[in-house]
Amino acid sequence: MLDVIQGLESFLAWPTPLFMALGVLLGMLFGFLPGLGGVQALALATPLTFGMLPNQAMAMLIGIMGAVPFGGSISAILINTPGTPQNAATTFDGYPLARQGKAGLALGASASASVLGAIVGALVLVALMPLGRQIVLAFSYPEYFMLAVMGLSVIAVVSQGSMWKGLAAGLFGLLICMIGYDPVTGAVRYTFGLDYLYDGIKLVPALIGLFAISEALELMLKNKSFGGDEKISSTGGLGEGIMSVFHNFWLFLRCSVLGFIVGVIPGVGGSVSNFVAYGHAVQTTTKNPHFGQGDIRGVIAPQSSDTAKDGGAMVPTIVFGIPGSVETAVLLGALILHGLQPGPKLMLEEPAIVYVMVYALVASNILAGLLGLFGAKYLARLTDMPSALLAPVIFSLAIMGAYATEGILGDVFVALVFGVLGYCMREFGFNRVPMVIALVLGAMLQQTYHQTIMSMGAQGFFVRPISLGLFAITVLMLIIPVIKNRRAREGGIPA
Repeated sequence: MLDVIQGLESFLAWPTPLFMALGVLLGMLFGFLPGLGGVQALALATPLTFGMLPNQAMAMLIGIMGAVPFGGSISAILINTPGTPQNAATTFDGYPLARQGKAGLALGASASASVLGAIVGALVLVALMPLGRQIVLAFSYPEYFMLAVMGLSVIAVVSQGSMWKGLAAGLFGLLICMIGYDPVTGAVRYTFGLDYLYDGIKLVPALIGLFAISEALELMLKNKSFGGDEKISSTGGLGEGIMSVFHNFWLFLRCSVLGFIVGVIPGVGGSVSNFVAYGHAVQTTTKNPHFGQGDIRGVIAPQSSDTAKDGGAMVPTIVFGIPGSVETAVLLGALILHGLQPGPKLMLEEPAIVYVMVYALVASNILAGLLGLFGAKYLARLTDMPSALLAPVIFSLAIMGAYATEGILGDVFVALVFGVLGYCMREFGFNRVPMVIALVLGAMLQQTYHQTIMSMGAQGFFVRPISLGLFAITVLMLIIPVIKNRRAREGGIPA
């Protein structure tokens, strides 16, 4: 208890809150701009913390990390461009809501879900910190593989229209993941002699192309109105959006816990948790589901999971000094820079710093949510722009974002190719969601498959309790919708 109080005193000691607020502003900016994100913001800010006290430096860096998810959701909702790969699932329903003139509703739900998800993640983090060692060591290659399979099974749940088209899009995404070096064997595949393709197709430029550039092409070539025929006040609905989380509280809570659990597993990241949470929302919703068409629950699920996963990622970071995500890997470097030893020693020698990080994680999400809510009525006016003006803005941001990722011209060409591909998929009725899921999870799937086979053999997938349990959950995820549809048809209710 003394450590908790000392941590709070250290966090509130001026100017620590000011540095956290600066981190929040930087995190929201980098989250909003396509192609950038928490990693780039943390890498940029870490040298700036040199000379600060450790509590000030950690508050600023955690402030960045906490604000990025909501910042990324703003561009995902307003311009169909996930600010970070973790926000890809938010576009599925957030952007359709904006197209209907309900951007304020979506932004309110995103802010509320992000803040409350971070609080849940922090509470679970504090509660489970003593058990962190057992949790982290319980996962190995088979569990990672089954998590990827579970995420891919979401394709069957979220495929709209033709199931075969959804599966075809997913398989095509998996084929794209095969380009470049095999992550385990080192074999070179489908590079066609291009050095750029040796590292495979990069996720961020591909996502920018599939969502942002394809949308810009749609607006330009068809001269479509951004808001469609259902245009209503885009600046209203903030209060309704905030309350929607409480109206769907159990869904929010389940998705937050899912995000935390996946966040605990080192190296898995937020994209997996978001797709699993989104698939869970689609599958468990029976009352008037309109996922993919503007269902507010499709915003609540991934956003609550996205911020809760940061609390989970802190478990291996604090307990072992093992980065739970790419962002926490940069954070580990910052801890070492300030003379702090990540891992068990940190808990024993500097417990106050650990609680400063927990407080900063919660406070940064609250501040980001408040800033987003106060600015929502101005941000939502982006949707009132004529398509002739909005399309070039989206296209320019997309090209800049693709190049800013690593400063490589090849990333721009990838974004353009995937933009044309995304446009063609929309024209011919192919859902882009299955391809995105496959692109995000494909690398982890093939890598953990090889690692499991080489270390444990084929039986390794089914002899470990957690791996077997994840497999059983995946089977249930695929079977339950079939049972529901059959019962609906037998009862004379439309499926």
